[in-house]
Amino acid sequence: MRKQVKEASLFFFSQSLADGLRTTIAVLLPALVSFYLNLFDLGMTVSLGALCVSLVDAPGPIIHRRNTMLFCLLFIFIVVVVTGFARLNIFLTGLEILVFSFFFSMFNVYGLRATMVGNAALLAMVLTMDRPIEPAQVLWYGLLMVAGGIWYMAISLFAYHIRPYRTAQRTLGESIRELSRYLSIKADFYNTKTDLHEDYKKIIAQQIVVSDKQDSAREILFKTRQIVNENTEEGRRLVLAFIDTVDLFENITASYYDYELLRQRFDHTGILNQIYKIAKQLAADLELTGIGIFTNSNYIKRPNYDAIFLELKNKIELIPKSEHGDSIVLKKMLVNIRKIMQAHNDLLRYFNVGPSRGSKKASSSHTLFVSHQSLDPKIYWNNLNLSSSAFRHASRVAIACIVGFIISKFISYGYHSYWILMTIAFMLKPAYSLTRQRNIERISGTLIGGAIGFILLILPISSMLLFGVMVVLMVATYSFIRIQYLVSVICMTPFLLILFHFLGAEFIGLLQERLIDTAIGCIIALLAGYLLFPDWESQGLKSYLHQMLVANAAYLQKLLDALYGKNVSITEYKLARKEVYISSANLAAAFQRMLSEPKSTQKNKNEIHQFVVLNHTLFSNIATIASSILSQKPYRRSEIIIRTAKKAQHNLFDTIEKFGKPILVSKSNTEKDQIEELTADALLVKEQLEFIHKLTSDIQKTSEKIIGL
Repeated sequence: MRKQVKEASLFFFSQSLADGLRTTIAVLLPALVSFYLNLFDLGMTVSLGALCVSLVDAPGPIIHRRNTMLFCLLFIFIVVVVTGFARLNIFLTGLEILVFSFFFSMFNVYGLRATMVGNAALLAMVLTMDRPIEPAQVLWYGLLMVAGGIWYMAISLFAYHIRPYRTAQRTLGESIRELSRYLSIKADFYNTKTDLHEDYKKIIAQQIVVSDKQDSAREILFKTRQIVNENTEEGRRLVLAFIDTVDLFENITASYYDYELLRQRFDHTGILNQIYKIAKQLAADLELTGIGIFTNSNYIKRPNYDAIFLELKNKIELIPKSEHGDSIVLKKMLVNIRKIMQAHNDLLRYFNVGPSRGSKKASSSHTLFVSHQSLDPKIYWNNLNLSSSAFRHASRVAIACIVGFIISKFISYGYHSYWILMTIAFMLKPAYSLTRQRNIERISGTLIGGAIGFILLILPISSMLLFGVMVVLMVATYSFIRIQYLVSVICMTPFLLILFHFLGAEFIGLLQERLIDTAIGCIIALLAGYLLFPDWESQGLKSYLHQMLVANAAYLQKLLDALYGKNVSITEYKLARKEVYISSANLAAAFQRMLSEPKSTQKNKNEIHQFVVLNHTLFSNIATIASSILSQKPYRRSEIIIRTAKKAQHNLFDTIEKFGKPILVSKSNTEKDQIEELTADALLVKEQLEFIHKLTSDIQKTSEKIIGL
């Protein structure tokens, strides 16, 4: 219960609520002003334009938000004008639906923001279809829609310029909070009572979330000129805090290689459970740090860990030297805990406003860590074939929308048949699993929201109170639409019922119409996703598997370079690390989507899950060794250590080639060196590399099962 209360209180500081309030003001104000001026139709048109543009204003770099809204305004005007004339003929309307549904759905090839622009254009088309617009008024109607979009854009840009760093703070704070949950799950590996299989499932699922949040923070911080280029204290603090966060993520990911063996060796000492408790406390502190940045408030540091850390160190020293390699493993884990503590302390410098934190500048290489989406028209053209998943998705949307339009014309039972078309356009996603999830949420949310709306409208509530409830529901609808779609739909349905009630509609008939239209639209979307050129995740998983192998091979290459004594560039190492994290998150997300699809389409489910776990374990162990070696002065390690690492590398290269694709990483040379007597630290490195070699052998065998060799 306490956790729910905390999350509810933090919602009031969230970007989602800020977006919801901004959209509500932009949509509601023109309608209210025009109502009092007796120009309600004009005001509603402006409000609809503001609503369409609000769909594309997702959190991100301000230059991307501004450009996206400008593109949206252009397409809205074109779509509204074309629809205004095409609606006069049912056949032209059908042709327009077919062409525009396909054309704008193909925007998927340009990424998420372009996809949102396409959705906004389709919404403008659907909202215009049933409007009784005379030919002479079409251009005027289009200009009013654009005026509404400009009105929303002005509010959005004004809000940004008032508090230019607030979105970045919220995004970074969210990223740190998700990282704290990752550390909390990682702590469970040291709890001897937990199931390791379940722990791996949780850690991989949480890694997807952490990777997504870090990508969002990286995008905002490194693509916002005011943050990375201008000489502002707040900007430097945010960038350096993010860099500390990524390094902290690696320290948390780095781990001793075999938790099962670790439990067998040291369970009886009680040390593992003590490490578990320390990690849990660190996770709690890290969450408080994230909350401090998220809410733009001070962080109150909890008691230090010196006493508990010293107690753990003494306990490890008491283990007999002859037992399990002089307990060097536990000492290394102790070093890693110290690194996590130090990384957290570095992150806490964010709260020290002043030159001490800002004196260190962020690296100019930050642009290497962000992706850049090309808008070259050739990308669109090159995807116009059935081998393109974007083309197949656009074809599904176009066919489903024209079917929905035909059905809406043959079944005449209300005045809002465009709801069918709107449901199809927004519920049909590129992946069937996402389509299925959205449709379930849409239907259940509409049913629950309909019941709430019915109760509100039959109760003896004054008009002013009912209007207040409607505004609250509006804010909730627009606040949750990107983070909790089910909640958004639950709020949206009663909000619309109350709105149409104020407009003079009979709400019971309207509720029936809403439920029927939603059901028809969802059924068409589900059938289209299942029957028309379906994109099953199992068909594209091999690409994700290959990318994961290549990323791990490149990551291992950086470790090998360090073992050879080469001076490894920190930027190059971090780029390789980033690719590993992204590839792992993409693979795990695709695998989870596959599990939501029909069982008949799921292939090699157990083997792919094993592949995901093995690769996660592999890069965790590479990070463990690399973080230690890169912190030392470069020198060439023993040949026996290098040879063990090269065996692991050879296994990865061989596995990559089995996928029938070229190796994209360079191979190390095969210089020889005399075998020297290994120190205790070197013996541990050798032991860890032997485990890495075993992991790559297991990955090789699992891959052969997946690709059917």
